Amino acid sequence: MLKTIAVRWVKPVLSDGAWQRLRRLGDQATDVVDERKRQRRLAAMSLTELGREFGTDKVGLHHYTQHYERHLRHLRDESFTLLEIGIGGYEKQLKGGHSLRMWKQFFPRAQIVGLDIHDKSFAQEDRIRTYQGSQVDPAVLDRIVKDAHDLRVVIDDGSHECEHVRETFRLLFPRLPDGAIYCIEDTQTSYWPERGGSADLDAKTTSMALVKELVDGLNYEEFIDDDYEPTYTDLNVVAVHCYHNLVVIEKGTNVEGTNRVNVRRRYELRKQRGRVAPV
Repeated sequence: MLKTIAVRWVKPVLSDGAWQRLRRLGDQATDVVDERKRQRRLAAMSLTELGREFGTDKVGLHHYTQHYERHLRHLRDESFTLLEIGIGGYEKQLKGGHSLRMWKQFFPRAQIVGLDIHDKSFAQEDRIRTYQGSQVDPAVLDRIVKDAHDLRVVIDDGSHECEHVRETFRLLFPRLPDGAIYCIEDTQTSYWPERGGSADLDAKTTSMALVKELVDGLNYEEFIDDDYEPTYTDLNVVAVHCYHNLVVIEKGTNVEGTNRVNVRRRYELRKQRGRVAPV
């Protein structure tokens, strides 16, 4: 309606140049209104809906977004840095970056950082920064950590090679603050020999072997070996959440104490009194 009125009554009294400038201003105003509508629509979406909107395989091919929302939604209005290892698209130019844009929308105050072995600089925009390099290169990881403001979330969606997953965790996890969340995707490669995994469920070099070690480490205070020295992760992992092909690890101070000594004392006393049945 307004456009019709403008064409009928305003255009005839303006020069061609003035009319074209007025049209451009009108188009810009329309673009601003449309973008505001789009932002309101996106802000009302769940992470799963945003995943579909931006085309990431974290929803559909995988089923990660509902788990991420459960563990990360408390950060939605926080100012921090999220690092995702693996930007997507492999070596293809101008391919990938879908999940970076999803994270940017879900965390409107966060800085989103992506690391990939291939050049993905095309994905850079406001609040999205990319780095090129190996996920197990200490120099690259050191630069990312130094550049980051409050690196609080790490998502390993990189090579999925078990050796790389374990080494990246070893290098990065100690650099994170208490309260940080470290996520490992596509842990199915732990069972695939061609990706460094093993058909042996007791193998010690897979990604899931690392996760199993972390779960045991949660309970290090209950170990009966009095000479056991807790590891860094024993002391600094407070929760491990396992889903199909996704692991979410929470960092914090894992020193809760134990009643192990009293239990052992009561057990030995009962044993001396013959109240413990022989095995």
